[in-house]
Amino acid sequence: MNIRRMTTMATALTAAAVLALAGCGSSGASDDKGDAGTSAKTDQFVLGELWPETGSLAYLAPPEIAAGKLAVQDINDAGGVLGKDVTTVDADTSDADHADQNSSATQSVLSKDPSFVIGPASSSVVKNVYKTITSQKIPMLSMGATSTDFSGLDPYFFRTVAPDSVQGAVMGNLIAQDGVQNLAIAVFNDEYGTGLRDVIVKTVEAAGVNVVYGESSDAFDPTETNFSSIATAIKATNPDAVLVIAFDQTVPLIKSLASAGVDTHKLYLVDGNTSDYSGDFDAGLLEGSKGTIPGVSPTDDFVSRLESTGVDLGGTTTYAAETYDGIILAALAAQKGGSADGETIQKNMAAVSGADGGEACDSYKACLALLKDGKDIQYQGVTGIGPFNKNNDPSSANIGVYVFDGDNKPQFDHTQSGDVPTD
Repeated sequence: MNIRRMTTMATALTAAAVLALAGCGSSGASDDKGDAGTSAKTDQFVLGELWPETGSLAYLAPPEIAAGKLAVQDINDAGGVLGKDVTTVDADTSDADHADQNSSATQSVLSKDPSFVIGPASSSVVKNVYKTITSQKIPMLSMGATSTDFSGLDPYFFRTVAPDSVQGAVMGNLIAQDGVQNLAIAVFNDEYGTGLRDVIVKTVEAAGVNVVYGESSDAFDPTETNFSSIATAIKATNPDAVLVIAFDQTVPLIKSLASAGVDTHKLYLVDGNTSDYSGDFDAGLLEGSKGTIPGVSPTDDFVSRLESTGVDLGGTTTYAAETYDGIILAALAAQKGGSADGETIQKNMAAVSGADGGEACDSYKACLALLKDGKDIQYQGVTGIGPFNKNNDPSSANIGVYVFDGDNKPQFDHTQSGDVPTD
């Protein structure tokens, strides 16, 4: 993505976000620190928050932080969890290029004995820290880690965003339906990038599309800054369209593609870079290009409520809905289980999401009232996802399709829904 922001416009934007994102991520060494812990019953819900406030994914932090503030406000206004206000502790994980900060931020939050951890948003950062968190029997939920390898990653790992198997299939079908015959792919060598590429390649090739560049060995280094040779090589393959899977590399990459004579009106972008480029390119450079973002387009009311927290969203709501719903689900799980310890929350997350059925409710306040009446619930939040499946993924999800306008801003076009595979 354009690391600065994600657009909030759309005839209705989301996400997330995302992801890089964004469903986002890259490979990295796992952090194995920490011994398995045993949770003690407690009535104090402590929310741990891991945000990407610096680094290549910093544009994701404002909407996530705003969503966190809004969720806590809504929970506490409704009476809190088990009669007490939720308290919070947060830290900046940065990105996967700062593994030491990934670890130190995680340890900082864990030192405050959180009941539950929201974040990180990036697959790469999740990979670096999840064992440190889950080994303490503390459930964590990523709002943007979309790696297909994370389905069933750990019993204590959840996510409110669909794995890239869903976005990849939607993007692949979109490319094929648009009549593309020869597709070039510019992708960075990152777990998120290559994983999403592989799903898309499988989908488009099954539909008869010929991948002329970037299928396997042409991924570029995430630290690359000069894309002239890559753009020249792509132009030489004479593609009908180019799929760009990248984060902050997107702006210099697209500029190089344009300089090489590639048609920039026939680009396809993903959640890592479907962004507002009105300040980066000449008007009309991306007009007609398309992008996909997991999730639904947030309603005007939800965006207004995010803005009411006082956080400057930076022009994006990516992964805000996924953050909000993740926190609400954890609070409901603690309420249902009668304790705010990690083991209790983990055991009740699927149930409050509706995995076992229950009465539908669309707010913490409404769901809390049902729980107090002894009823089973199915929280139906702002993301529009289905209940958690056996892998702790949403059982169904939505992918938004966006079309860039003359100002190089992605405008919501339509949503495609699909079930999330469990095998």
